Amino acid sequence: MRATSISITEVEQVTHELARELMHWEEPIPDFASRFPNKLEACLSMPFQRFSGKQLYEGLIGKASVLFYLMVKNHPFQNGNKRIAMTTMLYFLMKNGKWLRVDQQELYNFAKWVAESNPKLKDETIKAIEKFIQTYLVNA
Repeated sequence: MRATSISITEVEQVTHELARELMHWEEPIPDFASRFPNKLEACLSMPFQRFSGKQLYEGLIGKASVLFYLMVKNHPFQNGNKRIAMTTMLYFLMKNGKWLRVDQQELYNFAKWVAESNPKLKDETIKAIEKFIQTYLVNA
């Protein structure tokens, strides 16, 4: 099965709004228009990059993992990046027929761990994200 990407419009209309409505912590998520130009576009396109005709990130889990990592680490928004990253990853998985059956707090704690991870250990962190997704992945 080939993974289906998500668009800027989907992030704005679905994931950003869901994160604003459903995931409340101490700070509100700012308006979508306040995002940093081109960072979100880069996060969404990277999982589908190819080099010499070969996909850089294989399969749905590989693509979801790098998408989540980049959404957390590249900070495409002024605030709420972890919450929007969680919602974006869940939406991406759902659009591709999968879901994560995991407690919201556990997912947030994992996103916080990714945010605090050493950027020099990017590959290792992405592998940990893959393992996390594999552990909780179910059919939608």
